[in-house]
Amino acid sequence: MFSVALIMSCTKQPYYEIPKDASGKAIITQVSTTSTTGVTALDDKFTVNSTLPNAKSGDVMTAELLKMQIPSWGGTATQNLPLANTKKQVTVGADLKTSVTYTRAEAQMTKIGDFVTFTLAGATESGYISTITVTNAMTVGAPMSGATVVSVIRTPEVAYMQVKVVPKVAAYSGVVTASRKNGVNGSWVPVGTGTYSAPPFMIPVSGSDFAAGKDTMYYKFSAAVGTYTEDATTTVLVSDPFFFLKKSATSTLGGSSAGRNILTNTAVSATDANAIIAVDGGSLVIHGGSAWAVGAKSIGFVKTTKVVFDANNAATAMAAFDAGTSAATADPSNAYYIFKIVNGTNASDIYYGVMQITGMVPGVSVSYDYRIGNLYAHWAVIK
Repeated sequence: MFSVALIMSCTKQPYYEIPKDASGKAIITQVSTTSTTGVTALDDKFTVNSTLPNAKSGDVMTAELLKMQIPSWGGTATQNLPLANTKKQVTVGADLKTSVTYTRAEAQMTKIGDFVTFTLAGATESGYISTITVTNAMTVGAPMSGATVVSVIRTPEVAYMQVKVVPKVAAYSGVVTASRKNGVNGSWVPVGTGTYSAPPFMIPVSGSDFAAGKDTMYYKFSAAVGTYTEDATTTVLVSDPFFFLKKSATSTLGGSSAGRNILTNTAVSATDANAIIAVDGGSLVIHGGSAWAVGAKSIGFVKTTKVVFDANNAATAMAAFDAGTSAATADPSNAYYIFKIVNGTNASDIYYGVMQITGMVPGVSVSYDYRIGNLYAHWAVIK
């Protein structure tokens, strides 16, 4: 067995051999790469770049496009065939790179979704891209308030859709036109001035733009570069005002959880400056925290019903609060309340909500669910 092992260890094994140059250095074959800048509906051309590490400077390569087409010799089925007048000679540079540019007219790419295949061939190297496709230059974002995506509600508040126009060849310097129609059978009308001249293109969306009984708004946007244009569309649904978030909490007499910052739903002590509501003094009656409810800050409660809580209609609840008799406290023996928080002097510092008492341990704790957040601006505060 020792002799056999010795013979095997001395046997030449060619699959371990590495090719070497005249100096004895290993020759490592590198892989060529071919990529494109891409082409959008607002570009008039595209470029293909190749790195050809196994070619030599001065080598001549042939570039060509192929396109799905019916053969000239007959038939009805399309085939991926060379595209007329797209064969170009390119020379490998000292950096072993090539670059070739085609216009969309040459590539017969007229609309979004059109595509071609790129080939590059020579005596020493080759390159290939299976599909170069015309893509959108325009994208339309969802309605947002600040950095938060929002559901559009029937209020005068304004959210914004950002329209981005990003061609591949050069930064977009044109305008975006915007129009809308309420309902599929509505008439197109300009959005605002109808023309937006500088990015970021922020298109306003207001719930008060929607007619009664019509909950769908259609938007159309247009951009142009030279003779090329692109349109983009989107739809926005509106809903009746509602409280955005539902939360659950328990306030326990004494200690670190007798207070609650109901904007962030965090437990704090009853005397903490962030305790918007609190229970203390041996009572589970809910009231504004003593260290928070100072100056212009306050919270008021109006009794309501399960129907109002479950309906989650902010407009109805707010109207009921304003029409009711507000108290500074909420006795947990009553199960349902509408509340109003004044947390500062700005309109966005006023928060309405509804509360449901879900449990109570006499002399120990009170548990509750609440819905809160009735303005887009509240999304930046309520957690």
